[in-house]
Amino acid sequence: MSPGLGGHPNPEGGSTGSAHGPVPPGWPASVPPPSVPEWQPAAVAWLLDHCPADYRGYDGWVRYPVALAWIATRHVDGQVEVMREAYRRARVELADHLDPEGLSQVLATIEREGLRLRAAAQGARMISQALEGLTWVPRL
Repeated sequence: MSPGLGGHPNPEGGSTGSAHGPVPPGWPASVPPPSVPEWQPAAVAWLLDHCPADYRGYDGWVRYPVALAWIATRHVDGQVEVMREAYRRARVELADHLDPEGLSQVLATIEREGLRLRAAAQGARMISQALEGLTWVPRL
């Protein structure tokens, strides 16, 4: 992975280092780095956690992690877009149904979820790149 990826705060707790070696900023905290043998099952589990539950029933996703990462990235990117659209439309479409405090709370929730999803999208892209064989080298 290119060292230029990342740099955004990760609500899931990813860091630039772990007990197993360096990982790029934003790497999912629950996934060991690719330098660890057998890291892929944790990556597959993380990716499936960010997809619809029904995806666990498709053997192809587990058998072909690169394909799972590919679809997971698109799925999470779609969720990010949904949150952006919801944030843009909430004031107009919910104004008749919520008081100002409720609307403010809904907007804050959408914003938090959007941040979580952006971090997940970044993590999915990083895992995808690692599964494709790209490596991350930290800058000095």
